[in-house]
Amino acid sequence: MSPRLTLIAAVSVDGFISHGKGVPWELPADRAQFREKTRGRWLLLGRRTYDEMTGWFRPGHVPLVLSRDASLSVPGGRVVQSVHDALRMAGQAGEHELLCCGGAEVYAAAMPRAHSLVITHVRQRLGGGLPFPVISSRDWEPVLRQAHDADPEHAFAFEVVTYQRVMHRGLDLAA
Repeated sequence: MSPRLTLIAAVSVDGFISHGKGVPWELPADRAQFREKTRGRWLLLGRRTYDEMTGWFRPGHVPLVLSRDASLSVPGGRVVQSVHDALRMAGQAGEHELLCCGGAEVYAAAMPRAHSLVITHVRQRLGGGLPFPVISSRDWEPVLRQAHDADPEHAFAFEVVTYQRVMHRGLDLAA
């Protein structure tokens, strides 16, 4: 059985995840919730995101790196050629959920197969960069919201919203 696919991201008010390298804001409470949500889990990432997160991975993490370069070395993980391959591998390992952690191209490839989203909506405008796919109210319903005001440790207010896919007749996420 194929595991659930959840996209987890921090997104600016104008829809961007980054200017091209790294996370553009320092939000310790969001980083803590990201670490908690991803602890010991299988993660789907692009090569650049994988490179940026090297040194961050903990025991139990299994990074699946979406890359055309099959010779890429992924200690503790694997290279995958598609989102379908990543879901198949995670399912064969008995995982009930695969978490997609970016970047932009991987989010775009994974969004049509996603069951849920955990999005940190950061109240900052980036004005450009790498976009997150549009979250349409036709396809996604917010089911949980956790607001966090700006404070001395958080330059920007943010809200973590969990969305569930609205299932339409004929939609097959396993395809």
